[in-house]
Amino acid sequence: MCQVLDEFIIYNCFIIRVKQLIKDRVKLKMNFEPVNTKKRYYDFNTYLRTVFGCRVQKITLDAGLSCPNRDGKISRKGCIYCNARGSGTGAYAKGLSITKQMVDGKKRLSRRYKARKFLAYFQSFTNTYAPVDKLKGLYEEALAIDDVVGLSIGTRPDCVDEPILNLLQEYAKYYHVWIEYGLQSIHDATLALINRGHDFQCFQKAVDATKNRGIKICAHVILGLPDEKRSHMLETAKAVAKMEIDGIKIHLLYVVKGTELEKLYRQGRYKCLEQEEYVDLVCDFLELIPQDMVIQRLTGDPHPKELVAPEWSLQKSETLTLIKNTLERRDSWQGMKVKLEIRNL
Repeated sequence: MCQVLDEFIIYNCFIIRVKQLIKDRVKLKMNFEPVNTKKRYYDFNTYLRTVFGCRVQKITLDAGLSCPNRDGKISRKGCIYCNARGSGTGAYAKGLSITKQMVDGKKRLSRRYKARKFLAYFQSFTNTYAPVDKLKGLYEEALAIDDVVGLSIGTRPDCVDEPILNLLQEYAKYYHVWIEYGLQSIHDATLALINRGHDFQCFQKAVDATKNRGIKICAHVILGLPDEKRSHMLETAKAVAKMEIDGIKIHLLYVVKGTELEKLYRQGRYKCLEQEEYVDLVCDFLELIPQDMVIQRLTGDPHPKELVAPEWSLQKSETLTLIKNTLERRDSWQGMKVKLEIRNL
């Protein structure tokens, strides 16, 4: 009885939020002013300010979901760079509900960034890897919180189907919805080496299935994967650039404790990128990405206590400054080397 009551309360909060959001969207369209930026790439903050007219922040969530590359459906080892936390916060293991994580995150980000609106970011592991009814409950619990204007769903390209995409498409009528697909590389040999459990064609199929639904698509790629040279990484950039997706996250491959990658590193079979090398690769990558593709991330955020190498990966601000300075020194910018046909965002 208590569970039914809780679900009823969450559902009613969700409906109220949808009605309020419709009103907010009308106001945003009436008060819209483009955001001016001098940056040489189209960063996520600028994009969100342009869409919503205010500071919008993601609230990172751990829904306690699993991954087919961990539970035995594909493998039990996981990707070679992923540990038992699945890039997450560990909040679910601490007993924190989605509502609690949202409320706490909202308070923290409001203080730190003066954020007025929020996206619920389901990050840990694979956030479409559950029955659609369970996913619906999780998503709507997050959307029921005041000032939440959308969802960002981190997942694998082999973990979406028609019912899940239909659900996200329905949300996209009223909310700002992103789905973030882990690609990492277009090279199947690399994907096999890192134990991804899917190939590039799987990613392409997921993107095609997601298009034309009002859902924004973001690809995750990693620079510095084992056995990949500069040419491999830039081939990934060129391929992604042609796919007409909405955003991209560029990650540095760093080594964390308790992973297969750590074993390779300690055996001398994997060498991390140097900071200058990574910065140059990111700038090369950006030059090949269309100017209207939103850059959601330019490097990673390792947990300091889990990091093995490289130590410079903890200096995020320094790395971003070096990227900015390198683009200025080159007199270069995002999309410099591609012919751009602007799409409506």
